[in-house]
Amino acid sequence: MTRICLIGFGEVGQILAEDLAAGGAAELSAYDLLFADPESPPSRALPRHAIRDCGAAADAVAGAALVISAVTAAQDVEAARSVAGAIVEGGFFLDLNSASPGMKQASAAIIERAGGRYVEAAVMAPFPPKRLGSPMLLGGPHAQAFADLAQPLGFSGLEVFSDQVGQASATKMCRSVMIKGIEALLTESMLAARHYGVEATVLASLSDLLPLPDWEATARYMISRSLEHGVRRAEEMREAARTVEEAGVAPTMSAAIAQRQDWAADYRGALAETDLGAMLDHIIRKTA
Repeated sequence: MTRICLIGFGEVGQILAEDLAAGGAAELSAYDLLFADPESPPSRALPRHAIRDCGAAADAVAGAALVISAVTAAQDVEAARSVAGAIVEGGFFLDLNSASPGMKQASAAIIERAGGRYVEAAVMAPFPPKRLGSPMLLGGPHAQAFADLAQPLGFSGLEVFSDQVGQASATKMCRSVMIKGIEALLTESMLAARHYGVEATVLASLSDLLPLPDWEATARYMISRSLEHGVRRAEEMREAARTVEEAGVAPTMSAAIAQRQDWAADYRGALAETDLGAMLDHIIRKTA
């Protein structure tokens, strides 16, 4: 697989471009909706990469043995549609997006009807710092065939998880309910506790239930993740809510977590504070 196409050229797409080029990919092409704007971050990043930029997804995918979709979750199905008319017979389509099982299955149906081989991938850790070697659960009937060919390119964290599309993404989405939920709970709890001057006592009491070496450092880290990546996390949580709903469960908590993550993104300036109390005070001042 020396000819590879990237659909989506944000942070993940750019990391993929660097690592795949370093791994010996002979030809890389890319398409991003934001290429239409020469001042957009994806457009400005292009000169830093040895990659052919294209004005349409069909142009980018033509002749590629591997198409990697790294777009926003809301664009998951549309990304599959955009390449369906041009994907080569038997070409792999690797779907990295944080989308619900239902969305992944819809994308898989589009690619399979077009003659491509759809592979679901659930990225189970932040893409940096392991980058191309990040742990990924693979799903679908072509998962093993893809893993065999992709590992020499640098995909060292692959695990063939299921021959069905949907189970890998379900694993990630259900995990996100817990991880992003803890971030949202800590944000809400600590802001209220700071108002009353009891945050240290609340954090100390948490060790009785969940013994951690430093709850204050944990709280600051988890709250900072929401502040820095709240928009992206909120989008993922909306997909998590969809996942829960697809299972027949009312997504009461998942929907609320998405709202809190979205809210946190407005207070990114608090990241400049190194101390938990100062970070909370920064947010409280801005909300006043």
